[in-house]
Amino acid sequence: MKTARLVVLGVALAAGGIAALLAGRTEPPPAAPPPPVAQIDTVEVLVAKEDIGMGRVVSADDMQWQVWPTAAANPSFLRKSDRPDAIQQLSGAIARAPLVAGEPIREDKLIKANGSGFMAAILPSGMRAFSTEISPETGAGGFILPNDHVDVILSRRDRDAEKQRGVDVHVSETILTNVRVLAIDQTVEEKGGQRVVVGRTATLELSERQAEKLALARQLGTLTLALRSLVDAGGPSSGGDETRSNNDQSIGMVRFGVTTTVTPR
Repeated sequence: MKTARLVVLGVALAAGGIAALLAGRTEPPPAAPPPPVAQIDTVEVLVAKEDIGMGRVVSADDMQWQVWPTAAANPSFLRKSDRPDAIQQLSGAIARAPLVAGEPIREDKLIKANGSGFMAAILPSGMRAFSTEISPETGAGGFILPNDHVDVILSRRDRDAEKQRGVDVHVSETILTNVRVLAIDQTVEEKGGQRVVVGRTATLELSERQAEKLALARQLGTLTLALRSLVDAGGPSSGGDETRSNNDQSIGMVRFGVTTTVTPR
């Protein structure tokens, strides 16, 4: 009996010790729930499926719907919720400006020609396309490309000054500033990474008044295009430089005993 009691007492003590050990252990805290996934409001906008060059006729295969965050979608973007038939409606339009793959399509970059030529389609309202002869010497050595901005300089003889001075007088003046080049010959955009277009004709984007002025200037002397920096090309175009000083001096040139006066204006 004494042995049985000792065994029972030992088992009881062992069970108590195990129970105390288990009770003393701290349970690990439950794992934190994963953070909720932010729900971004999206919208489908119309984008170019591939690069589209200026003047290209856009087909339905060139456009596709793409999911965009609603907060980043410009109001000018075409949304599928507003224009579900936009691909069919814009098919056959002409690109007035280049589009890169993935770029949202805006209606102001496309125009329906309705049978008109390409140049008439890309001209903004109220503007004219005016062509003038150029050469490497009068066209910045061929470094003028379509969509560049230029100043037009007229060089001519000043007959009134010649009567007063009795010598040949040549003058130059900027008659148009910051006008956009639409095309060089038949090239209307940069292709294949080319950096030089040597042509004989430059087509400029002019207002009606500027076109009249340039048409008259062609009869008076030689026209030269001066390429403008990209930094200076953002402002409006004008009919001439109004800030030029009236105190410019003439330059006298003597060739074979004959004096010629050149006056920059």
